[in-house]
Amino acid sequence: MVPYHDHNADQMRPQLIARMATEAVALVSDAGTPLISDPGYKLVRDARAAGHTVVTIPGPCAAVAALTLAGLPTDRFLFAGFLPAKAKARSEAIAELGAIRATLVLYESGPRLGATLAALAEGLGDRDAAVTREITKRFEEAVTGTLPVLAARYADAPPKGEIVIVVGPPGAPPPTSAEDADAALIEALTRLPIAKAAGEVAKKFKLDRKELYARALTMKGEAEGDSQSG
Repeated sequence: MVPYHDHNADQMRPQLIARMATEAVALVSDAGTPLISDPGYKLVRDARAAGHTVVTIPGPCAAVAALTLAGLPTDRFLFAGFLPAKAKARSEAIAELGAIRATLVLYESGPRLGATLAALAEGLGDRDAAVTREITKRFEEAVTGTLPVLAARYADAPPKGEIVIVVGPPGAPPPTSAEDADAALIEALTRLPIAKAAGEVAKKFKLDRKELYARALTMKGEAEGDSQSG
């Protein structure tokens, strides 16, 4: 056995590819499925590029196992790995993830858990979430609650073990107001014909195109009337 990790992957990869010419090479992990949050994908990519056959044997995966414990929607989810350690970069990453309409799955360490949950609560608000740890081991635990509640619980009590945070998707967006639709139509009519303007706004706000087309005709007529009277 030889180690293959973030710190030596670039040096080890050519050696492993060379060995594949005469022997079978297996990538294994003592912490879940290989390639999930590790540099294994580069080995797979280079092995295939060198003409070697790559096969997989499915194994344990903490991200998927945590989903089964969290009791949150699983029809659509995003695995985002570890968030950045620095506060500014972490906040930016959370802002980017916040708009995604899916359950979020994150890995984290015990010492960083409190700060990460606080940042998630600040960036995502009162979403339902779960903190799972030590999955399949003796002290397996899944603690559920809103992000602010979980952030308070773990603020001064970092847990031990491997941790997965699962965050529920955002709620349904508020319905589009007539004022928002009219403003979008007015803007679109400055650069598009009536039919295309109505179509663009209908697609953006998921509204009826025929109704928007009629509204756009009225707007156009009012604007032309104003210009003639002026």
